[in-house]
Amino acid sequence: MSIKPPFTQLDINKSKAGFYKGNSIAIALLSKCIIVALVLWALIWPANANSVLGGLNWSLLEDFNAFYIVIVGFFAFFLFIIAAIPQTGKRIMGRPGEATEFSNFSWFSMMFGAGLGVGLMVFATAEPLGLWGSNPVIISGEVAANSEEALQSAYRYTFAHYGFHAWSIYVVTGLSLAYFAYTRDMPLTIRTALTPLFGRLMNGFLGHVVDVLGVVATILGVSVTIGFGVSQFIDGVYSITGMEWMMDMSGDTPAPGTVGLIAGLVTIMGLSIISAVSGVGRGVKYLSNLNLVLSLILLLTFITFGSFLFAMTTYASAFADYIIQFISLSFGAFNPLSAADFNAALPAEAAPFADALRSGATNAWGSFDGFRSGLEGEVASLPEEVLMESYAAGEPGRQFGWQAGWTTFYWAWWIAFSPFVGLFLARISRGRTVREFIVGCVFAPAMVCFAWMTILGGTAIDLELTGSANGAIIGASNTAKLFVTLGEMISGNFLQAISIMCVVLIMTFLVTSADSGILVMNTIMSGGEQETGIKHRIVWGIILTLVIGTLLVAGKTAGGADPMEALKSAMIIGALPFTMVMGLMCIALAKALYRDGIRDKS
Repeated sequence: MSIKPPFTQLDINKSKAGFYKGNSIAIALLSKCIIVALVLWALIWPANANSVLGGLNWSLLEDFNAFYIVIVGFFAFFLFIIAAIPQTGKRIMGRPGEATEFSNFSWFSMMFGAGLGVGLMVFATAEPLGLWGSNPVIISGEVAANSEEALQSAYRYTFAHYGFHAWSIYVVTGLSLAYFAYTRDMPLTIRTALTPLFGRLMNGFLGHVVDVLGVVATILGVSVTIGFGVSQFIDGVYSITGMEWMMDMSGDTPAPGTVGLIAGLVTIMGLSIISAVSGVGRGVKYLSNLNLVLSLILLLTFITFGSFLFAMTTYASAFADYIIQFISLSFGAFNPLSAADFNAALPAEAAPFADALRSGATNAWGSFDGFRSGLEGEVASLPEEVLMESYAAGEPGRQFGWQAGWTTFYWAWWIAFSPFVGLFLARISRGRTVREFIVGCVFAPAMVCFAWMTILGGTAIDLELTGSANGAIIGASNTAKLFVTLGEMISGNFLQAISIMCVVLIMTFLVTSADSGILVMNTIMSGGEQETGIKHRIVWGIILTLVIGTLLVAGKTAGGADPMEALKSAMIIGALPFTMVMGLMCIALAKALYRDGIRDKS
């Protein structure tokens, strides 16, 4: 059977002279205009920006929550199938017999640092503890929050958020880019992955739009990661030095203040720009190797002084439960509970008070006691059983609110991060087989994440279960939980030394993520060039700093409770268009693999 050769004549117009020499002016200007507009909006009208972004974010979640859940489940199963089929799994991403550029250790180090380094430092303790207090099983009333019985469901969703699904999002983008770049000698840029579907259209405006969506998603995804990381960095510096000028001391617990966040951001981004200027082979590689070594030291500290036996028992049972529940975790989506459906489920005695009951009954972060104590006037005197039935009527709404605010937020975060991580994984994976890429970038890092979450998070939960922490870890902010856990576990000079090491590790993870993001944005802007101009790396580093800084200030100005709100809202909004691009990537890659198989046979 004869089949025509694939389309490979991707021609991205680049400037031949001037500041943008070697870069696509269309991609650069479109990306910068969008980002500059966002920065000016957040800088001049911070409260309005925070309010509008939050409202639009929630509207999108109501309409697209199920879409996010189902498509991420599809990504995971798509990759499993690609890896399992012998003809597709054995394909080399490069010329036959081509050697790999990096050793397995450096490859894994860079993958780990770019993909989840900062996230693991922030959420290794915060994620299991948070889900121990709130998850769909607790919301349904099957188990009590923060109880021994809630441990299994807490880790079921912890593994879901940091496991095969999360890494599948990265690898869908990375595999698509690497396959076309290295087997067909095409530019390493986002539009390349859609050429099997759109052919020459990718040479024009449509191709520019696809690349710009990748740049904007990357900026917003990296911004959220850096925002969380800088907050934890300031928490760590405060725990070591006690410098209150960095903190907001007005709340129940100290939290990073605006001055501290901006100071930390400028420090981190300055180091990131220096590292980005030195390139992947030097700055990023050496920092990534250092990250992995320091991570292992931190892990060994928890193994030695933490609740290791408790953690390993939890690991085994939680992993089995995760695999058993994998299909429901992949495709079990909830939709908003309409007022009509809520009213129809209420008992007759509560029907006249539907409006007063609905808000509390559908609050995913509340409890029955909180729901009851929030009622006033005549509705508060309803019989206990009527209130319980009314609260039960709101369960679908609570389940939707929880999933949209937690799981869907994570999927949007990973998707926004995927142009950056995917392109970076492709950049460091030339010469590897499709199966090696999927196993190495989905299964291996997920298993490490599981161990990290159970050893660090399990220790924190065990300290709370046994009463040793007495609520101190649960009461700390997410970015401070790691340092509070260390303080409950060890003491003295050793605690000081490990805390300093954690601050250094957070800093190097942040620098690695930021400089990798800067390099990736320049790769897209230059039409896939792997070596880009130093001045453009500096410019994009400054732009990234301004985006994070202004949105953090917008979040603080609007209310002060969570400076990350504006960043998170902007990221979820920016991720949606790229989610659709990723769905098209899967179709394009499946088509290319199938037709390349036919070409090989003929």
